[in-house]
Amino acid sequence: MKKIILGFMVLCSSIFAGEITVAAAANVTYAMDKLVKEFNVANPDTKVVVTLSSSGKLVSQIENGAPFDIFMSADMKFPQALFDKKLTTTAPVIYAQGALAMLSSKELDYSKGINILNDISISKIVVANPKTAPYGAAAIEAIKNAKIGNGVESKFVFAESISQAVTYAITAADVGFIAKSSLYEDNMTKYKENKNWITVDPKLYTSIDQGIVIIDHSNSLVGLIKDNNKKEEVKAFYDFILGAKAKKIFEDYGYITKWANSLQQ
Repeated sequence: MKKIILGFMVLCSSIFAGEITVAAAANVTYAMDKLVKEFNVANPDTKVVVTLSSSGKLVSQIENGAPFDIFMSADMKFPQALFDKKLTTTAPVIYAQGALAMLSSKELDYSKGINILNDISISKIVVANPKTAPYGAAAIEAIKNAKIGNGVESKFVFAESISQAVTYAITAADVGFIAKSSLYEDNMTKYKENKNWITVDPKLYTSIDQGIVIIDHSNSLVGLIKDNNKKEEVKAFYDFILGAKAKKIFEDYGYITKWANSLQQ
């Protein structure tokens, strides 16, 4: 038994050496490559392994022992839940504020704003699962606050994550609610503002404050394996995400950062 445990620790040590793992909400997909690339300019020996999914699913994995070092959520509720359960070493801090948009592969008359959902021509509306995707919850809130006509729920097509909502919006529905950040990808430039997409009025939904935390592994086998160098690498990435260089990247992808705590770099 001792040999098995020792062998496992040696294997994990080789896997974890110079590597940090980040669990990130799906909306961060579009900015993540640039974030990691910029981080590696000053930290070339640190490999950043990113897992992207809905915030709710990532929290479930973390609660069940997934060895993530950092969690970047699409809201503050999920990281706060982990903090309350003493599963993090830091309290949730806002790193960016997301924006909601509506997208269609077809050119639509967006002069009505969100009220276009009442049109007879709109029969399928994509919304990310509001139980696990904060952007989906924001979309439902916006629809309710806009007082869209009764029966709109029958038009909903639910996606598992906000990134899947983008795919569904342009392939399987008339219109969909997406993270505005997705529109800054190179392959999305063919979709034009006020023709294929619009920004949803932010007054219609609670601000999408996105929080970051460092996961606490002190009481797990993973924690025994990770050394001080690993902790420094994790802290370096955490500080980078809250710093000026990451802030600029987030802004380039349509996020609002003036409310985010910033460690000037």
